[in-house]
Amino acid sequence: MVLTYKAQFNKKYNQPQSKSNSLSDIARLTGYKKAGLQTIYNKGIGAYKTNRQSVRPNVKSPEQWAFSRLYASVNPKSKSYKIDKVHLKR
Repeated sequence: MVLTYKAQFNKKYNQPQSKSNSLSDIARLTGYKKAGLQTIYNKGIGAYKTNRQSVRPNVKSPEQWAFSRLYASVNPKSKSYKIDKVHLKR
């Protein structure tokens, strides 16, 4: 079974598997500055609104898409990390 980026994050940081984390939680757990995480989150919101054809059908809100991008971006093995690492500062 392939874990989602959210599930991978929660496993890595010993969180309950389905726990949703806030920007502050992610900043605290990863050590990245909240401002950089906010930038990535905002990029996710923008992508949802401007490129709807790339959004998976099961995603129901811009916030859900933004958090998906954020969870992927803090995972060094993901494509999103390679794109967004310029925003990730400790």
